[in-house]
Amino acid sequence: MGIKGFLGIDAGTQGLSVVFTNEALDVVATGESSYDMIPGLEDGCYEQHPADWEKALVEAMNELRKNLSNAESEVLAIGVSGQMHGEVLADANGNSLGSVRLWCDSRNEPEGQELTERFGVKMPKRITAARWLWTVRNQKEKAEKTAHMTTPSGWISFLLTGEWSLGIGDAAGMFPIDQRTLNYDSELLASFDELVTDENVASLADLLPAVRCAGQDAGSLNETGAERLGLPTGIPVAPAEGDQPAALAGSLIGKAGMVSVSFGTSVCANSVGDRAFQGVSNAVDHFCAADGKPINMVWLRNGTTFMNQVVEMFGDVIDDEKNDGFAAVMPKVLDAAPGCGGLLALPFMDDEPGLGVGRGGTAMLVGLNPENAKPGNAVKAALLSTMFNLRLGSEILDSQGYPRSELILTGGLTKTPELAQILADVFKTPVTLLESAEEGTAWGAALMAKFRKQTLDGSTADWSSFLSEHSTANRQRFEPIAEHAQQYDEVFARYRRLMELHSAIDQSLNNG
Repeated sequence: MGIKGFLGIDAGTQGLSVVFTNEALDVVATGESSYDMIPGLEDGCYEQHPADWEKALVEAMNELRKNLSNAESEVLAIGVSGQMHGEVLADANGNSLGSVRLWCDSRNEPEGQELTERFGVKMPKRITAARWLWTVRNQKEKAEKTAHMTTPSGWISFLLTGEWSLGIGDAAGMFPIDQRTLNYDSELLASFDELVTDENVASLADLLPAVRCAGQDAGSLNETGAERLGLPTGIPVAPAEGDQPAALAGSLIGKAGMVSVSFGTSVCANSVGDRAFQGVSNAVDHFCAADGKPINMVWLRNGTTFMNQVVEMFGDVIDDEKNDGFAAVMPKVLDAAPGCGGLLALPFMDDEPGLGVGRGGTAMLVGLNPENAKPGNAVKAALLSTMFNLRLGSEILDSQGYPRSELILTGGLTKTPELAQILADVFKTPVTLLESAEEGTAWGAALMAKFRKQTLDGSTADWSSFLSEHSTANRQRFEPIAEHAQQYDEVFARYRRLMELHSAIDQSLNNG
């Protein structure tokens, strides 16, 4: 008998990956292909060609088939995810209108600020609507030809099905979602159209793809899509999602109060909410989970880079053979007291707009003395500075009473699982470490494909229950230790006072 299962497709910033799972969502085979940014653009400009994604999709599927070793397989449903906030434009015949400005393209920052002030809703520079306003004002001919607008995942979904639809999480990265209707906010759409004075440019409401929640109909594989994938027609396709909602799905995060936290060179905390956010905060962005629940995202540009630099400084001293300085230092970090002997750190190698830090270059250790000048204290203070910044960025959510029941940790810190205990103590919240096999947006896309198939088959399980059914029992869990949590509270209060002095420190170090 052949293997029945689900196909997940993820179009990232640097490449496209595919994964085929069995019905239990165990990975059977994978494939991938890469692509680049368009070269020669000015600083701050990042674009790609949609044709490169299509070519990569074909190549990745060819590699996946090779990795199946000629085993017979049947794809029951397909899921798609991709980098959010891109601006893919097409004419009335569905033909691409050229290169795509990506999430990291910064040309439309003024438009994001303008829309934020106009709407009273956070409109970061990367949101697609801000890109479109820039296009209308700066690429008039292209804007007048546009009949459809979508994202990279929505474009791949269109190539496969011929339908213009998009998962609600990715759609929220294009334009704000009304939590009452689980559709684009109609009042804000009308306000946006008042800014567009060119009568030959279509209303934004007519350009945006139809919004679909997890499990809903997003079409099925048509003849051209089947040819691209080498699969039969008629296979159902799940609503195409952005990489962040797909990653939440892959982390099995769906209930209000669950927070996905990833520590790396940057830090991201996505909190599942139980209602819409009120007002505008520099520290918090907003999108939706695959079922439409509001997601509040705290993102830090300054992640573990400073800590890694401190590890590097001390690691070579501790590990004479210079095999693994990180492994040599981490036991000392775990042995260090919560107060780090009085040491504090600021991690700002770069700017941190959400916390009011306008430029970098102020990373430092403060309070060194002969007693506390130890590698464990220094590295732990650097780590705590990032955790404290995340806590500062989350305070607006606490003030609005959002639930926080569990932190699900991914990223670099998981290499030393015991560090999860520190995070649990700092936030006074249980921390769970994911199994690595459950990570990845392509796997999340396959999981969304399974939910679409189950919905078609008549399942009445909601999204949160479906995710809970796939949770495994052998995850690591760390409960906060009350005594340590109190000590970290005291250190956090000292850190807050240090942050209040940051502007003066910046002026002193950078000559005003």
